[in-house]
Amino acid sequence: MKAIGYAKSLPITDAAALEDIEIDVPAEADLGSHDLMIEVAAVSVNPVDTKVRERAEPESGHKILGWDASGTVRAVGSAVTFFAPGDAVFYAGDITRSGTNAEIHIVDERIVGRKPASLTHKDAAALPLTAITAWELLFDGMRVAQGGGKGEALLILGAAGGVGSILIQIAKTLTDLTVIATASRDETRDWVTRMGADHVIDHHGDMKAQLSDLGIVPRYVASLTETERNWSAIIDLIAPRGTIALIDDPETLDALTLKPKALTLHFELMFVRPMHGTADMIEQHRLLNRVADLVDENRIVTTANRDGGRINATKLRAAHAHQESGRAIGKTVLAGF
Repeated sequence: MKAIGYAKSLPITDAAALEDIEIDVPAEADLGSHDLMIEVAAVSVNPVDTKVRERAEPESGHKILGWDASGTVRAVGSAVTFFAPGDAVFYAGDITRSGTNAEIHIVDERIVGRKPASLTHKDAAALPLTAITAWELLFDGMRVAQGGGKGEALLILGAAGGVGSILIQIAKTLTDLTVIATASRDETRDWVTRMGADHVIDHHGDMKAQLSDLGIVPRYVASLTETERNWSAIIDLIAPRGTIALIDDPETLDALTLKPKALTLHFELMFVRPMHGTADMIEQHRLLNRVADLVDENRIVTTANRDGGRINATKLRAAHAHQESGRAIGKTVLAGF
């Protein structure tokens, strides 16, 4: 079957950074008891794709990237109860297993949701990884109650990216939080407003002053990019006993600066549940189904914003390059092999 992989960590401008390869189709006999065999219809690209490609060089052969996918169940393991062959599903996968940039993919049913019926596979593939990240960040990490947050505010730094785009929507749909997004370009300001942000401020300016003009001191701050550069500003502008949640990888942070305001810091990594086989990994199945319901109820929209074309090495290299540019808005999606 067709797949896209890499044998050496190379700049994305190198033709060998991602290559078209042929691999064996997985055997049904090799399915784990909770595994689904998925015929992949569409995928999307996330920052983790580029980070792994840059940092995790295979010891031998090719490594296949890709975590977001939408597709159709072809076969199921012996203990599968949620899905049957023919079901349309979407999911973000497991970083410890081979990725979704292949015609056939294996994934545990407990981290898979039903595809929103109102979306194409391509539009559905934009959502899983970022929706899981945003959901866990907001409800598990920041401990905002669904239906709660009245009179409180959430500031999202880097809000025009994939996670920010869906975090705005989830917060506006399922909580009473006032949502402030940061954006510095006309196109990103327009995008986050379309996603539902109540206010937009410029992260290149004095964020505390801009928030003061709005009469807002946020209790919650989601820093999705450039946390290290913005750390001092975040500490200064957040309310006492507030909560900061991160998804990026700052080299250093001074944790002692949290103490004067008794702040809480949460790192979000959506792969933790499947990576460690936690007792509650089924929560990803449940939340993806909830997201699918919200989409079909027209309360959340896809964050697909760039059609990357067909799933092949050339198109995926272009999608990785766009992700690495720092100018990606929403998600880049690809469909069909």
